[in-house]
Amino acid sequence: MSDMRSLTLISALTLGCATLVALPAIAQNLDAIEKRQELMKENGKAAKAGGAMAKGETEFSAEKANEVFTAMHEIAMDFGNHFPEDSKTGGKTEAAPAIWEKPDAFQAALVKYQKDTQAAIDAAPQDLASFRQQFGMVAQNCKSCHEEFRIDKD
Repeated sequence: MSDMRSLTLISALTLGCATLVALPAIAQNLDAIEKRQELMKENGKAAKAGGAMAKGETEFSAEKANEVFTAMHEIAMDFGNHFPEDSKTGGKTEAAPAIWEKPDAFQAALVKYQKDTQAAIDAAPQDLASFRQQFGMVAQNCKSCHEEFRIDKD
């Protein structure tokens, strides 16, 4: 075998092996990223509806208040299931590295949101003042979690 062909073969093998070794490191779980983005989009819709009611832009309704809090709670109960190690990057994720660097803090924030949304459901606000109080508590969770665990790419 000529030296040129040997060098080409060795280069190709080296590149191929390097690619195989690098694949797991760059694997991205786009399904998990897309699912959590979908959940946050739905959470945003519920928060927007709640915010409009809290501001008096839409009429208060106890039924609508319950729908808002129930939607947010259901999302809160599922959201934490979509952060595997292989979903740190890719798919335009806005998940901050702190989610994986401080898993206990992230879990605590998620549990607080779950409890606060459940408390808002249990409070079953029947008037605007009560709704505003509960919605403010729930919305504060969104704000604090986004500050630490979200990278704003907008």
